[in-house]
Amino acid sequence: MAYDMETIQLSQEIFYHLLKYHELKVDTDERLYRLYVENEEIQNIVKSQGEIAESHIERYGNVIYLIPEEGNSCLGFTKTMLKKMLCKSGGTDKDYYLSQFVILVLLIEFYDGQGLSSKTREFLRVGELQNSISARLKEGCEKMSDEDEEKVGIAFHDMQAAYEALRSDEDGRKLKTTKEGFIHNILIFLQKQGLIDYVERDEMIFTTVKLDHFMDYNILNENNYKRIQDICASFRTK
Repeated sequence: MAYDMETIQLSQEIFYHLLKYHELKVDTDERLYRLYVENEEIQNIVKSQGEIAESHIERYGNVIYLIPEEGNSCLGFTKTMLKKMLCKSGGTDKDYYLSQFVILVLLIEFYDGQGLSSKTREFLRVGELQNSISARLKEGCEKMSDEDEEKVGIAFHDMQAAYEALRSDEDGRKLKTTKEGFIHNILIFLQKQGLIDYVERDEMIFTTVKLDHFMDYNILNENNYKRIQDICASFRTK
């Protein structure tokens, strides 16, 4: 199908906006948002550009998102990059998987509902998160044998060893080598990605609309919900 130059240029303008901000909101740039939503030709070109960039273009609510595919090191993060950002210097795979476990526990604390939205609470205190991480690691180690861990794909014993190897923060410096610093660094990372609001002074965590949308429309949609339930059930505390 042949497109006129104006249509192509408008689609490029929209895609550049998505590359720059990773999202396009109706209340911040209504012109571009309406062009994408109301013009099928523009929408098709933008989606095609997204595919070339190894990304998906999705509209959740009144926001259009650019979502990099897994393994997209240009627009997203590789395991090596995340290990360097989230873990202590010389961090191992155990440390990396622990960082992902911390994020998963945070998500479970916020999103465990089955109504119009999966979100069940408005905020979470850092102390609650830390206690939940310890409890779920302990529960997983008690319930899972090495064979069970291999089937589920979650190495509780390795993650618990990595977590216990972190010191307690006694001077408030929040170093990655302490439990408090490790969690703090992950929260700062999530805040930079626009997924949470982390009020460090009050040690409180709030989710953003972006994360709420992503959880309801993507992670916990019909195709993924059963898989997520199975993973969560493997370390849900009684």
